[in-house]
Amino acid sequence: MLGAEQVIALVSALSLAILTPGPSIIATVQTAFNHGRERALPYALGLAFGASLWCIFALAGLAVLFKLHPGLFVALKIFGGFYLLWFAWKLWAASTQPLPPAAGGAKGFMGGIALNLSNPKPALFYAALILSVFPEPLAGAQQGALYAICLATELFWYATVAFLMSTAVMRTRYFAAKFWIDRAASIAMGMLGLLLILKH
Repeated sequence: MLGAEQVIALVSALSLAILTPGPSIIATVQTAFNHGRERALPYALGLAFGASLWCIFALAGLAVLFKLHPGLFVALKIFGGFYLLWFAWKLWAASTQPLPPAAGGAKGFMGGIALNLSNPKPALFYAALILSVFPEPLAGAQQGALYAICLATELFWYATVAFLMSTAVMRTRYFAAKFWIDRAASIAMGMLGLLLILKH
C-alpha cells in the first residue's frame, strides 16, 4: 500500500505543477473563456489524460531500468533531484514574467491528448517526482494505484479549471495570482529536489 503521507506529498506537488501557468493550462483557461464549458471540458479532459500517460511511461521506464541496472537507481535519483531544482528555479524566474501564449492546435478530447503528448518533458518530471516521493522501487499494484491517483489529480484540476475559467471573474483572479502560484510551486519543487539528492 502507498503511505498516506506519500500520497499527500505526491498530490500536492502534482497539483502545484498542474496549476502553474504553462501552455496546457493556459490553453484550457483561454478555451473556457472564449468558447465556454461545452468546448473547454472535453479539451481539458484530453489534456489531463494525455499528461497522465507520461506517468505510465515514467513508471514503465523506471521499472525496466532498475531491473536491468540496479546501480543506476541512486544516480537517477540524484539526476532527478537536480532536475526538480532546475524546474523550481525556472518557476521562480517565471513568477515575475508575463503569461506565456496559449498552446495552439486542434481542440477537443483528442486535441488535448495530442498537445500533451507532443511535449516529453512531463515524463522526466513524473520520473523525478515519483523518485522523490517513493524512494524505493514500487511493485506492480503500487504502480497501478499511483497512476490512478495521478490520473484522478490531473482530471480533477483540468476539469475544475475548465469549469471555473468559463467566467471572466475567475479568469481575472487566476491571472492575478500567477506570482504566488509560481512561487509556491517553486518552493515545493525545490524542497523535493533537495530531498531527492540528499536521501540516497
